[in-house]
Amino acid sequence: QLHLVESGGGLVQAVGSLRLSCVASGRTFSTSTMGWFLQAPGKGREIVGAINWIGSVTYYADSVKGRFNISRDKAKNTVYLKMNSLRPEDTAVYYCAERNRAIEVGSSWYTSWGQGTQITVSA
Repeated sequence: QLHLVESGGGLVQAVGSLRLSCVASGRTFSTSTMGWFLQAPGKGREIVGAINWIGSVTYYADSVKGRFNISRDKAKNTVYLKMNSLRPEDTAVYYCAERNRAIEVGSSWYTSWGQGTQITVSA
């Protein structure tokens, strides 16, 4: 069983920055992908980005390219989402998730999820 815990959410003004952390405990695999997703009110979960556990491959949604960066600290079993130039439309609950295969963009491919952390960006 993999346990994921996100932290770092909060309220920020537009064009500000935040960094989310996701700590994984329990089993981990060399082939695991870690993804970040967002869910705005009334909408489904959408991928923000993902990184393979080695850190050699990343994916970003077009809406966040150039603004967000995903990284991982293997020694700490932690994945980070650095968010820059935040916009009000980035407001959502952000989740980290894991799947034991290569990167996929659909949320249904991910089998372990954190509890989510709220990001609110004010104009």
